[in-house]
Amino acid sequence: MDMENQRRVKELAEKYPKEDLVVILGGAEAEASGLAAETVSNGDPAWAGPLAGVQLGLKAYHIFEPEIKEQVDPAVYEEQVSLMEMVLDVDAIVQEVRSIREQYAAW
Repeated sequence: MDMENQRRVKELAEKYPKEDLVVILGGAEAEASGLAAETVSNGDPAWAGPLAGVQLGLKAYHIFEPEIKEQVDPAVYEEQVSLMEMVLDVDAIVQEVRSIREQYAAW
């Protein structure tokens, strides 16, 4: 997650209760998506951005996850996401983000 996005997430987390925020990711690789999920929950693991050492405790989901996909207008999902769903390793991405979310769920 780049530093500008970290800054934006941090500002929103300071403005709103964490229970009211959910981060929706759209990364094309499992590892990158997992790192982004870890960054918004436990802090930037690279210690390089505004979230270095900042544990926001936010929940992150990937757009491919069923609980998110079912909340998106099917026409919009088809137009914006479905092509990527056909060419990426959806199962690996979903598993990675889910495992990070479950790891930090106690927060």
